[in-house]
Amino acid sequence: MCGITGFFDTSAALAGDTMRQIVAAMADTLRHRGPDDEGTWVDEAAGVALGHRRLSIIDLSPAGHQPMVSSDGRYVIVYNGEVYNFPDLKSELEGLGNRFRGESDTEVILAAMAEWGIEKAVERLNGMFAFALWDRRERELFLVRDRVGIKPLYYGWAGKVFLFGSELKALRRFPNFPGEIDRDSLCLFLRHNYIPAPRSIYRGFYKLEPGHILKIAARGGVEKRCYWSLKEVVDRAFSDPFRGNEEEAAEALDALLGDAVRRRMVSDVPLGAFLSGGIDSSTVVALMQAQNDRPVRTFT
Repeated sequence: MCGITGFFDTSAALAGDTMRQIVAAMADTLRHRGPDDEGTWVDEAAGVALGHRRLSIIDLSPAGHQPMVSSDGRYVIVYNGEVYNFPDLKSELEGLGNRFRGESDTEVILAAMAEWGIEKAVERLNGMFAFALWDRRERELFLVRDRVGIKPLYYGWAGKVFLFGSELKALRRFPNFPGEIDRDSLCLFLRHNYIPAPRSIYRGFYKLEPGHILKIAARGGVEKRCYWSLKEVVDRAFSDPFRGNEEEAAEALDALLGDAVRRRMVSDVPLGAFLSGGIDSSTVVALMQAQNDRPVRTFT
């Protein structure tokens, strides 16, 4: 778990030192999400400031530091999450001539964006993630959230300044944050005990929906598109259902679950699992143990 935050001042009215102080204060509210490292990046002329708090999981070296700039200098990213198929993508990108200075999945994401374009690269990411990507050439900011919304991402406008962050508390640290309570959202909270996406407790501030990309242009134009839809997946399953018998279905499920668990065991720090006493967690630990020659650490 990491923390990302930042802003895009479309009027470019703030001085660089002021921008750095503000984004550092915003990132500091997310210290609990990333105690291992911190970083900021500012483009004063464009009005863009990015902040990051890191929980180091893969590539613990300074080569994994964020915000991270792509090797061609075009893209800058702050990223929270894990992309589980990054070794496969890295091998493919190396075959296309890309070279990597570190071992992080963050660097692989940047190289994929430079090689295939933002939308095509995102569609190839298998993982849980929320990130902000600044395109220095086109002067556009992109917010991206994983397919089912495992990692959080909030956004909204404070005047002519676009704000984003992993948590609302980071946005609140921006000067002149409006902070008006959305009474309709409050009613939803009292009814459901949570606030459904895309709303948040503050009027004019939202959660980016799962499987979506949000683009903010230099003049303040906003575009949002869905790159993955659960409904489409279900519709395809109904139109082309699994036709094997029960034994074949069990084998297919075992293969899928085994692959999913294997991909999630890539880490440069110790791994463990929570046991609830139910079928789900017990199955995950059994699959972890089947691919590990040492006892899996579990916590009940």
